[in-house]
Amino acid sequence: MSDRPAPLADPHLLFDPAAGRRDIVILGSTGSIGTQAIDLALRNPDRFRVTALSAAGGRVGLLAEQARQLRVEKVAVAREDVVPALKEALSAQYGAAEPLPEILAGPDAATELAASECHTVLNGITGSIGLAPTLAALRAGRTLALANKESLIVGGPLVKALAKPGQIIPVDSEHAALFQALAAGTRADVRKLVVTASGGPFRGRTRAELAGVTVKDALAHPTWAMGPVITINSATLVNKGLEVIEAHLLYDIPFDRIEVVVHPQSYVHSMVEFTDGSTLAQATPPDMRGPIAIGLGWPQRIPDAAPAFDWTKASSWEFFPLDTEAFPSVGLARHVGTLGGTAPAVFNAANEECVEAFLAGRLPFTAIMDTVSAVVDEHGTPESGTSLTVQDVLEAEAWARARAREMAARAAAEARA
Repeated sequence: MSDRPAPLADPHLLFDPAAGRRDIVILGSTGSIGTQAIDLALRNPDRFRVTALSAAGGRVGLLAEQARQLRVEKVAVAREDVVPALKEALSAQYGAAEPLPEILAGPDAATELAASECHTVLNGITGSIGLAPTLAALRAGRTLALANKESLIVGGPLVKALAKPGQIIPVDSEHAALFQALAAGTRADVRKLVVTASGGPFRGRTRAELAGVTVKDALAHPTWAMGPVITINSATLVNKGLEVIEAHLLYDIPFDRIEVVVHPQSYVHSMVEFTDGSTLAQATPPDMRGPIAIGLGWPQRIPDAAPAFDWTKASSWEFFPLDTEAFPSVGLARHVGTLGGTAPAVFNAANEECVEAFLAGRLPFTAIMDTVSAVVDEHGTPESGTSLTVQDVLEAEAWARARAREMAARAAAEARA
């Protein structure tokens, strides 16, 4: 393994281990990852200074409050129509004599912020729209704390072409766990990556038992509090399939050496099995502030970033094999990951459309993966391979979304008939 290129994320290869206070740009600041990152920054002002924030624009009041708390230099929103409301909210938060932060607006605003002067860019945007900011941060030479797995999955060759060894620090709990466990050995020592899954709200159910589940059922995740799209992805285990692709790209480990195991308690976030038979597990109570702290602070650890276990209390940790018949998403993700090119973008885009249709009550739960699989099959084997371009990704996504909508509409009509 030593003659292979260095992986995108490697705890032994630090892109920039600068000490002292780091300037941070947070993309997706009003979402779950962003708000927790801000909490971490406010509790550690000697370590982090947040210089800029971006958000979609749906929560301008919260964005303005965050800007005032952090005294940021720039604020960006994807929706230009909310700029007047944002200015009003900022004026209400700041004193009359205080200068307001610069406002950037439009679909490219987050990408512009990602290239601005700072040490680390935390990409907490949800969805493949995070690809352009990811590429911009890498191109500008910033350390990238990556919570936006979709940008790596849909643009893998593009990201790999730009990223220097150690430039990406993963923020997903599973990949942050692998990142930490990998620090215990060399690449040649690694036999297998083991990605854990809570199993979601439907663990133990057969495919037949999943046919009638409701949106409310699917949104009732037993462990994590997340946005609706990610929560549904956890219910279908699409999220775990995406994480398998992400692990392959981040750590340069073949798909046949990346395993998924169900762990309902979500205490062990992932494991690395080494060639001597030992397995290292990274474990904490479920809390995303730990992975965020790794992403922002590595190689330093942030004291009290997240809660630790209370070992005076008894607890049981369980592990089960994945039911691939009830949850075919992981196998399909391995397939598109092996195909490469635009196939992962097609998989991700089709899934996003199907999840939206399910949340709107237009598509049954089991039809989500049936439809995604049909779109992937119709797309076939991509030709772009390692010559993938951003335009290739955008065109593949547009096609996949259109086909997924058409197929979902047909499936909904058949279900009503």
